[in-house]
Amino acid sequence: MAQNTASKVNETSRSAVGRDGVLDIAARLFREQGYGSVSLRKIAEAAGIKAGSIYYHFGSKDEIVVAVLDAGIRVVHASMRDAITDLPADTDGETVLRAAIRAHLRALLDVSDYTSANVRIFGQVPQSVRDANLPTRRAYEAEWDSLLSQLKKDGTLKQDVDIRRLRLMLIGTLNATLDWFDPDRGSADALSRTYADVFLNGILQRQDT
Repeated sequence: MAQNTASKVNETSRSAVGRDGVLDIAARLFREQGYGSVSLRKIAEAAGIKAGSIYYHFGSKDEIVVAVLDAGIRVVHASMRDAITDLPADTDGETVLRAAIRAHLRALLDVSDYTSANVRIFGQVPQSVRDANLPTRRAYEAEWDSLLSQLKKDGTLKQDVDIRRLRLMLIGTLNATLDWFDPDRGSADALSRTYADVFLNGILQRQDT
């Protein structure tokens, strides 16, 4: 009787993991170990379920990867968009850009395994996975292009700035912080201020003429 009860409890706990639970565990493993080292069996073991149980939710490992990549971008996208829309309508362009940079970095460094996993494994996944993730990635890039274009239009940015190249540099530089950022040595907010200062003011000491 006790054995049957324990078995039922085990089955309940395994089934309670669910789709979101599998994704949470997969995101953590991908962030820690990369794409190639994480198998469906390893995800299942970490979730405390049988490997076959994953197929109730996902058809393959790469289907899980696409879901993790999409979720990671959506977290950052929502953070950046909300930070901008929450500002008063008359906010100056520099403050807007600083808010966007801060929101991206905070979502990347402070929020979840999904955002970290996205940046760390995107270059490791098959082309088919990248293609499946492309619409979500393009939507976030378009958000930045729209913001930067508006800042160029209102005179915050120089008129000769190439929006696409600036966006690539911004996102690439911010994402690279995952490789070295140490929260024990400073906050994401402090880092965002430093980066914004460099982007907006440069690093050279200008001499008065």
